[in-house]
Amino acid sequence: MADDTLYLIAPDFHVPGREDGPFVCPFCNQIEGLLASFPQLALDIEVVRVPFPRPRAAVVALVGEENQALPLLILGEDPPADAHQYGDIRFIADTDRILDLLATRHGFPRLLRPLTQPVEA
Repeated sequence: MADDTLYLIAPDFHVPGREDGPFVCPFCNQIEGLLASFPQLALDIEVVRVPFPRPRAAVVALVGEENQALPLLILGEDPPADAHQYGDIRFIADTDRILDLLATRHGFPRLLRPLTQPVEA
């Protein structure tokens, strides 16, 4: 699904009025770690890193001002039923769901999470 595009906040940013930086976005950084761990898989998805300050013009132009929180996965063909829509654009803004879709759509390994139901022997 090469038509998917992943938007992340560029790491190593400063926040006006705070002297304790630089910072990384904790949600985007989970995805950055996965991309860095599997660089060959990361080549198959377009990744756009945008500056931290709002408004994030590149994102607003695609999905509107109310949807500029990141990370954000813009979906190409065959978007899942739970995707949000803005005009003709379908997208997912939930980090866990993005990680899920990176696994199912792009072959990344899944994050190990506790099972919600016991495994039957």
